[in-house]
Amino acid sequence: MRDWVGLLARVVTGGVWVVAGALKLPDPAASVRAVRAYDLLPEAVVPTVGHLLPVVEVVVGLLLLLGLLTRPAAVVSSLLFVAFVVGISAAWARGMSIDCGCFGGGGFDADAREKYPWEIARDVGLLAASAWLVVRPSSHLSLDRRLLGGSTPSPRST
Repeated sequence: MRDWVGLLARVVTGGVWVVAGALKLPDPAASVRAVRAYDLLPEAVVPTVGHLLPVVEVVVGLLLLLGLLTRPAAVVSSLLFVAFVVGISAAWARGMSIDCGCFGGGGFDADAREKYPWEIARDVGLLAASAWLVVRPSSHLSLDRRLLGGSTPSPRST
């Protein structure tokens, strides 16, 4: 049963990452604007983060969908979701009304404050799925399983 839960976690989380990143790739300037809107990072790193984030999202998503390097991809996924929850929470706490930029866009959004609870809940759920894969990366239909000839060892067995 755990391997099916892992497969579901991989497909859902990986699919979200691929879609989110792919929607941002055609307009890197919008991704930079979305990162800048949070006003959390030093301006010197905002363009780099804005340009790299969509690429990282697509790569992490593809790795999860394929079940390749599942644990490392899930660690990166978990860290990104923690960062997004912190960012959205900080924007909400500071009374900002910005689009999260999660699936493209970004900048001012008059309805954003009503969306923040949903966005945080979504990201916490995806964080939980990612954390599951950190602890238990083995799942059905994964390249890790095919390449390693069995299951990926759990942290308790290593």
